[in-house]
Amino acid sequence: MNAERRTPNAKLILGLAGTIASGKGTSAQYLKEKYGASTYRFSDMLGDMLDRLYLPRNRDNFIKISEIMRGTFGEDIMAKTMARDVAKDPNRIIAVEGVRRLADIEYLKRIDGFVLAEIFAEVETRFERLTERREKSDDQTKTFAEFKADHERSTELSILEVAKQATERIDNNGNLPTLYRQLDELVISLSSPT
Repeated sequence: MNAERRTPNAKLILGLAGTIASGKGTSAQYLKEKYGASTYRFSDMLGDMLDRLYLPRNRDNFIKISEIMRGTFGEDIMAKTMARDVAKDPNRIIAVEGVRRLADIEYLKRIDGFVLAEIFAEVETRFERLTERREKSDDQTKTFAEFKADHERSTELSILEVAKQATERIDNNGNLPTLYRQLDELVISLSSPT
């Protein structure tokens, strides 16, 4: 953990980047429950649009609506929206889940207190978690080959480049207590006075 320490009461904005089912949502939920963090997900704005159009919340539709939005309004449209939402949030701790493009961090890093953390886990572990959690409507029927193919989709290819920008890394190959301990250590280290 090597990010700079902050002054007491400064805002801490944790951007959570990672491949499919690496633990971004679990981490954000823990930060919300333990620290009262506000949580944001890039996919929420896409899900809102899918719901409004009465379309299923499956991975294909999330990718299509993302590509349409970015292709029509610019690659950074969602990044600008997220940064505005985060900047006006008065909460001291904020978790931004699903940072997956360099444009996503371009605007967030302009906000004081932003720290990018990569959450990672092995592909087999992530596949098992994905089929158990059933977040998207097609998760429970997904094969391992389909899961690996999802990593070649446009919305996933840039995650590795984003992860290289992370100043913090969280290994989520273990159990929940191990993940939570790492998150606690990260919050404590980033919240300690200089």
